[in-house]
Amino acid sequence: MLCARITNANIVTMDPARPAARELGIWRGRIAGLDEEVSALPARRLLDLGGATVLPGFIDSHVHLLWTGLGARMPDVAPSADPGAVLAVVARAVAGAGPGDWVDLTGYDQRPLGRHLTAAELDTVSAGRKVLIGHISGHGCVVNSAIMDLLPGPVRTEGFLAEESMARARRLRPAHALEELAGALERAALQCRAEGVTACAEAGLGSGLFAFSPIEGAACQLALDTGRLPLRLQLMVAADALGPVDAAPGDTTSHAIGLGLRTGFGGGRLSLGALKVFTDGGMMARTAALSSPYEGTDGAGRLQRTDRPLDEIIVQGHLAGWQLAVHAIGDRAVELALDALERAQRIRPRPDARHRIEHAGLVRPDQLPRFAAVGATAVIQPSFLRYFGDDYAAIMGEGRAPWLYRGRGFLDNGVRIAGSSDRPVADGAPLRAIQFMVERTSLSGRVIGPAEGITVDEALHAYTLGAAHACRWEESAGSIAAGKRADLVVLGDDPRRVSTSRIGEIEVVRTFLEGEEGEEGEER
Repeated sequence: MLCARITNANIVTMDPARPAARELGIWRGRIAGLDEEVSALPARRLLDLGGATVLPGFIDSHVHLLWTGLGARMPDVAPSADPGAVLAVVARAVAGAGPGDWVDLTGYDQRPLGRHLTAAELDTVSAGRKVLIGHISGHGCVVNSAIMDLLPGPVRTEGFLAEESMARARRLRPAHALEELAGALERAALQCRAEGVTACAEAGLGSGLFAFSPIEGAACQLALDTGRLPLRLQLMVAADALGPVDAAPGDTTSHAIGLGLRTGFGGGRLSLGALKVFTDGGMMARTAALSSPYEGTDGAGRLQRTDRPLDEIIVQGHLAGWQLAVHAIGDRAVELALDALERAQRIRPRPDARHRIEHAGLVRPDQLPRFAAVGATAVIQPSFLRYFGDDYAAIMGEGRAPWLYRGRGFLDNGVRIAGSSDRPVADGAPLRAIQFMVERTSLSGRVIGPAEGITVDEALHAYTLGAAHACRWEESAGSIAAGKRADLVVLGDDPRRVSTSRIGEIEVVRTFLEGEEGEEGEER
């Protein structure tokens, strides 16, 4: 007997062998079959969907759920348009803190201000507390003198700290408790479920840029153990969380996390994914590494400063058996990533390594065939063009703007793409991202790189089978077929049949994880 049978549905399977169906059966959390394979079988539950559309649950292949959940309860200084308004938010947050306490805020962005706030300005409203306001990009922060004075001399600035300097400041903060982190994870995961996401890849546990505790992995396990993980979660480990090891020479492992665990460990709702390697910063903070300066400036961003050469970190990760997720936004960082991946594959070919380049924000035409040759997946964030595209196009100039967050260029060169949000940096709703992948329209209505637009079917693929392949889940997720997990999203309309401008407005009616319905929109 089936556990459930869904009937009267417009089922978009994303399986080329059987692209459509009207019924599906679920048994013990898996798809038992479609249409005639299950129509005569008894079931404990019958669900008539009244013609609603069913798709495989969306997969967001690059998120920061801990950051999202914690940030949702932090005082927010956005839109950061006026120094006085920002300082007023800080003053209110400080008023509720004890002497010497650490006060975290979020939503900082220097662009509307036209400059960075200074530590001296924050000091005027800090009342002796330690104040850190996180940049919306995740690649910087502004701090007051109470924090700045704790940093070594070479790191100190007038207030804004970027990349490694920010990481040093963050490490001074007392760790968040596991219970707090588990609650944050659940809040963010429920938001994902409400938007049709049933699986995510958490992009960089242990990174100094986003570290909230030295034992963040334990918070994820606590959420799982206490029934507070309402989606499937794959954990990327940041390369700076690895330590040197004296393994046998033949094992080609120079750095590892405890016990030598790597990509593929775990299963079910919680598993270990790729090794995250940061090579540059971000465009909003102007730290993405470019081969020529940002338009109208002398600055071209920079590569990350690490104890080991970046290319060696990438090569050694490959040799140790990791899948690599290389953060590379600017074209100079992309060049470094491609050089290192090519070198690693020459030393030890791994045809199914599934290495990924995260963001791939600015990719030159000459770099596209190299992506394909090395087998790298481009893990892109379509919503960046919607919300930040006007700024990005301006700082790239007319010559480079068409190369931003490509779609068609990747596909035409045989490069796999995986959809993602980088939540909370940008809106995480997959349906809105799918619309932007087709339209490539910013908030102002500007079309950025129109030749890079892709079809609705291709965009859906990026958030289902494409993301599943990037996370090594394609055997169990990404399409609706017998034997795969019954991770499903039910929509109020078919994204392929409405006008493109309406895709982002389609209602997410419900989701299923292993055949069990979620509680969309619930806040805890």
